[in-house]
Amino acid sequence: MGKIHILHENAEWTAPLVTALEARGLPYRDWFLDQGSVDLTAEPPEGIFYSRMSASSHTRGHRYAPELTGAVLKWLEQSGRTVLNGSQALALEISKVAQYTALANAGVPVPRTIAAVGSQALIDARDTIDGPVITKHNRAGKGLGVRLFRNRNALKDYVFGDNFDASVDGITLVQQYIQAPEPCIVRVEMIGREFVYAVRVDTSEGFELCPADVCEIEAPTCMIDGSEGPERTEKFEILQDIEPPFITRMQRLMRDNDIHVAGFEYITDDAGRAYVYDINTNTNYNSAAENRAGISAMDRLAAYLGQELAASQEPDRAQRQA
Repeated sequence: MGKIHILHENAEWTAPLVTALEARGLPYRDWFLDQGSVDLTAEPPEGIFYSRMSASSHTRGHRYAPELTGAVLKWLEQSGRTVLNGSQALALEISKVAQYTALANAGVPVPRTIAAVGSQALIDARDTIDGPVITKHNRAGKGLGVRLFRNRNALKDYVFGDNFDASVDGITLVQQYIQAPEPCIVRVEMIGREFVYAVRVDTSEGFELCPADVCEIEAPTCMIDGSEGPERTEKFEILQDIEPPFITRMQRLMRDNDIHVAGFEYITDDAGRAYVYDINTNTNYNSAAENRAGISAMDRLAAYLGQELAASQEPDRAQRQA
C-alpha cells in the first residue's frame, strides 16, 4: 500500500497535519524539500503526493525549495502519480501575477495591479493609479513586504531609499488600495474544492496574516492607516452562516489550475464590492479560532487525503483519470 507523501519545507506548518493523519492511522511520508536531486528516469514511490510548498520559503533560508519541488512535481505528474496541488498550483503559489490572471480568467474581481521591475518603473506605475497604493512582492507569503503609500513622494522615498524591500524574484506589484469600512479581511478555506469555512482576520495590526499557530508578528506592517474600527478580542474568527462571494468561480479556478486545497483572501470596500487579492495553496488554519467554532480543517484535510489514497489504490483509477 502506498503512502500520503507530504512535500514541504516547513516542519512547523506541517506538524498539525501529521498529527491529524496519525490520529486516523493513515500512512504518510514527511518529504522535506530543501536540497536534493531528482532522477527523472526513476520510478516514483507508490501513493499520493500533496504539495505544501510555500512562496515564503526563502524567508526561512530555503531559497530554491520551490524550484526543486517544481521538478519533483513534474516528475510525479509525468509518471502518472496522483498529485494534489501539483505544478500548476505551485506556479500560482509563487507568483501573484499568475494568481491575478487566473482570477481574472475566472471572472473574480481583483484590485488593479501593475507588475514592475526597477525603481523608476515603480514610480511610473503609481502615477497610473488614482488614490493610495500598496506595494507587495510578486513572490511572497504571509503579507510580507506589504506597504501602504498615500502619496507619490512617500513611495519615491521608499523605492529610492535604503529600506526598500525587494521581492526575491525582482518583481514588485503596485496595487490599488482598497479601503475597507472595517480593519479586516475574509479568508475562504477550500478542501477538495469544497467550501469548509470562512474566517475573518483582524488587520488592525498589519497584514502579516499567516493563521498558523507558530506564526507570530513581531511588528505591524505598514498596511494599516490608523483608522479606528470596532474593537476585536480575537485576530481570527470563523464566521457562521456566511456564503462568501465567488465560491463557484473559485471552484472553477481550482479545477482549471489543478488546485485541490487553497485559501482565498478577499477584502470588501465601503460600497460592498469584494475583491480577491490572494490565493494561498499552502493554507494553514488557526486552532484557537477552530476550537471556538468546534471545527478542524486539518482533520477534514486528513480525511480527504485518506480518501484520495484509498481511491488511488482502486484498479480503475488510471482509467477514470484518463
